[in-house]
Amino acid sequence: MAAALLRYPARMMTWLRRLEQATRPVDDQTKAALQRRWAELPAHVKISSQTLGRCGIGCEGTHGVFPKCNFACKPCYHSRDANQVRIDGPHTVAQIEKQMSYFHTSRAPHAHAQLIGGEVSLLDADDHAEALQVMRKYGREPMSFTHGDFDYDYLRRIAVGPDGKRRFGRLSFAAHFDTTMVGRQGIRRAYNEEDLDPQRRGFCDMFRRLKREHGVRFYLAHNMTVTPGNVDQIAGVITRCKAMGFNMFSFQPAAYVGDDRRWTEDFSKLDPDHVWRRIEEGAGVRLPFDVFQIGDARCNRTAWGFFLGDRWYSVLDDNDPADVAVRDAYMRHFGGVHFNAPLHLLVPRLMRVVAKHPDLIPLALRWFGRTMRRFGGPVALLHHRIVPMTFVMHRFMHTADVTPAWAMLERGEMSDDPRIRETQERLQACSYAMAHPESDRLVPACVQHSVLDPVENLELSRELPIVTIRPTVETPAASTTI
Repeated sequence: MAAALLRYPARMMTWLRRLEQATRPVDDQTKAALQRRWAELPAHVKISSQTLGRCGIGCEGTHGVFPKCNFACKPCYHSRDANQVRIDGPHTVAQIEKQMSYFHTSRAPHAHAQLIGGEVSLLDADDHAEALQVMRKYGREPMSFTHGDFDYDYLRRIAVGPDGKRRFGRLSFAAHFDTTMVGRQGIRRAYNEEDLDPQRRGFCDMFRRLKREHGVRFYLAHNMTVTPGNVDQIAGVITRCKAMGFNMFSFQPAAYVGDDRRWTEDFSKLDPDHVWRRIEEGAGVRLPFDVFQIGDARCNRTAWGFFLGDRWYSVLDDNDPADVAVRDAYMRHFGGVHFNAPLHLLVPRLMRVVAKHPDLIPLALRWFGRTMRRFGGPVALLHHRIVPMTFVMHRFMHTADVTPAWAMLERGEMSDDPRIRETQERLQACSYAMAHPESDRLVPACVQHSVLDPVENLELSRELPIVTIRPTVETPAASTTI
């Protein structure tokens, strides 16, 4: 009995230490990862609105896992050999396991990661589900990238196992819809963005049905490649589709990357300010992309907010010093907090932050009051529901610039050529990394697509060749003349 009583305080102390570690707002590995990321950033992006190295480490993506696609879009970042690689579930899952494990150990325990390569819906539904489960196992919040041209049965088989039990409580998908795409069922080639609206609506409806029938929640992003031919149709896409079920509209001005046989337009005409103005026209309001900056503004513009009825509101007003103070406090005290953690961990972590900084409570209440006044207060909430909506523009870079810029960075050199120097600075501030555990390094996505994909896909085409089995045709017996 005495020995048991002596062991009790030791066990209690062990339990308390574990509780303290589990409820730390930011764990030690995340803190270290944030510090490393901030130190790596070039000086010109170390500004008060910068989120990299302060709130997060950036996004992650898979590569070399399923490069094949059944569309023939122009333009496309795929290299010439991408469609010579067969879809292979075990290869996909094994490579994702290696890449996610590397992310987990070399970066931070939690991050957003994209299941991307070729067309993800060419994977068998079970392999697709297993890939997502592996990503979650390593603390990643996965989002599947697709052209959206699959049926409800495929989606259901991802979300619900053969035993009828849900595999996931929530799924995230990014669907690409635009007139550069060729091969969609029912409309193999669209010449006007509005012609694709039935497909956009049908895609969202599948997820509503999944939620209704199986209780699986969803987050949907709408991706659109922007060319001189459809840039002035952006506003119409947003206006018509904002209530379909998407929570993000992401626009990517086309770049000279991938298979150059598909470069048929002058992408240099795609001025980023012009593209952003078209996005603002669709949103019906100015979109303050400089409240929170992710990496380099020459690469990324992001505006966080919500629709209430037909009007979009920013979460923070960049012209209001009080809102800017809220942003600074958020980044200072909540940067690195894992907000997707289970509630039983998230709540005590947030409580510890507030207990240490009680002035956050009146700061948050004043922000809440200002926001309520901006959209009309409780009366407005009686008539409309809040729909979170993020607007994004990602500008990928041209292969002709990335190739020499990366080669010089690898040698530790900075270019004197203004264009190549800009490319190097953008690569150094990249918010989208891909893992190469075999060489113990992370690379920016533009480097992956411009420099590494062509070699990687050629090697994969030899490792996983597409074998066409021709049907055997019996030759009729020769006739015999008697």
